[in-house]
Amino acid sequence: MSTKCGEIRVSWKHIKIRFKKEDIFVKAAKNYKFWFATGSQDLYGDECLRKVAEHSKIIVDELNKSGVLPYEIVWKPTLITNEVIRRTFNEANADEECAGVITWMHTFSPAKSWILGLQEYRKPLMHLHTQFNQEIPYDTIDMDFMNENQSAHGDREYGHIVSRMGIERKVVVGHWSYPVVQGKIASWMRTAVGIMESSHIRVMRVADNMRNVAVTEGDKVEAQIKFGWEIDAYPVNEIAEAVAAVSQADTDALVEEYYDKYQILLEGRDEAEFRRHVAVQAQIEIGFERFLEEKNYQAIVTHFGDLGALKQLPGLAIQRLMEKGYGFGGEGDWKTAAMVRLMKIMTQNMPNAKGTSFMEDYTYNLVPGKEGILQAHMLEVCPTISDGPISIKVNPLSMGDREDPARLVFTAKEGPAIATSLIDLGNRFRLIINEVECKKVEKPMPKLPVATAFWTPYPDLATGAEAWILAGGAHHTAFSYDLTADQMADWASAMGIEAVFIDKDTTIRNFKKDLMLGSIYYR
Repeated sequence: MSTKCGEIRVSWKHIKIRFKKEDIFVKAAKNYKFWFATGSQDLYGDECLRKVAEHSKIIVDELNKSGVLPYEIVWKPTLITNEVIRRTFNEANADEECAGVITWMHTFSPAKSWILGLQEYRKPLMHLHTQFNQEIPYDTIDMDFMNENQSAHGDREYGHIVSRMGIERKVVVGHWSYPVVQGKIASWMRTAVGIMESSHIRVMRVADNMRNVAVTEGDKVEAQIKFGWEIDAYPVNEIAEAVAAVSQADTDALVEEYYDKYQILLEGRDEAEFRRHVAVQAQIEIGFERFLEEKNYQAIVTHFGDLGALKQLPGLAIQRLMEKGYGFGGEGDWKTAAMVRLMKIMTQNMPNAKGTSFMEDYTYNLVPGKEGILQAHMLEVCPTISDGPISIKVNPLSMGDREDPARLVFTAKEGPAIATSLIDLGNRFRLIINEVECKKVEKPMPKLPVATAFWTPYPDLATGAEAWILAGGAHHTAFSYDLTADQMADWASAMGIEAVFIDKDTTIRNFKKDLMLGSIYYR
């Protein structure tokens, strides 16, 4: 059967998720907004303050009407005193829908007035270094205009105190009407939501890490301190009981949805037997999702070596859960599961999104001029990254000692993307960010029954792979077409952890220096 474009509505805790083939839509739990705080002072009288308020309202209105920003900006009255600044920041802290504050100094704002407010503020901060007018009004400019329009003056005073206090913030420079400036604000908003949502991520570990594997391990207590993540373990049979409790009627209904939505590739298998294998994954999907909802988890890890009463290794079921916005990591990799969830939240409501997924490095193509890495996993790659038809196959799996699992099979889209790896170095966390270029493989791979991607890391395979290994990067990654290296680096900075880049400008000599400096700064 051919894939059909439709709309699926799923209740996910208090979240509504809608998925269309042409759009990826993962709705966060809160209707986030961003506050716009304008700084000034009362030296130039009420008329000047009236204009300051008028100008800042116009900026907010125009930004909201631009259609570029993923979240609404809320205008706040001009801040001119220590008391008002402090109260405003504390109100922002208390407002659950406020994901950050954008600050701008229209005139001169004495920076000591901001100290207490900034000390008590706990959310993402942007410094928008702009001014109301685009061009100097050469024919009419006088001292009144100079006094009212001195962002070049006031923003430097404000920037000094934020730097002196060592506060992490995003600085965006340029006229507020410029598309590039609006794009930077929009990009930061997604990072800010990732910062806010990080403290709400709860990862459910089904069993434990794959035995004797190093890179998927880590300090879960330190992760909760740094990122706010809760990582809890459950016996596999506790979730298996939730799967077994799914009714036949519910299972059959979901199987019908599968058969309507995806291509069915029997490949010589008996049709009834094939359908029974698919039904096992449908039952797992429903049981897992109900368990995750009941326990309030947003990410999950499984381990093929500990499946308990489960009849199959979760494959198609996990792929569908990722499609709905859950994070996933294989073989107990809770760090990657949390990062996949985080990155899916950061891309919520993104128009024309191309997808975010758990991924794993498998094998190289080392033919000169055609170098790249074949990416896949045993089963669990998110269908949001698919290009073209999605098929269901049932094939043997040597690991797990269970019956042949059903899985979704497809190839990934072409285009630029990032692959990230969060690793625990023992005394600190490091986020490795590699810019990659996804390509089509030269030939079909008819005997490989898994979803795949193929990419070449920047600046080239040899340099990119060497840098990745030197940095200690994992074989699992949280991968996205829709986020940038800068967005993930801003998230890392807000979390107080090291971020290293592997991109077009990377050389091994300079990369080693970056690692050395990071080991000194972040120890």
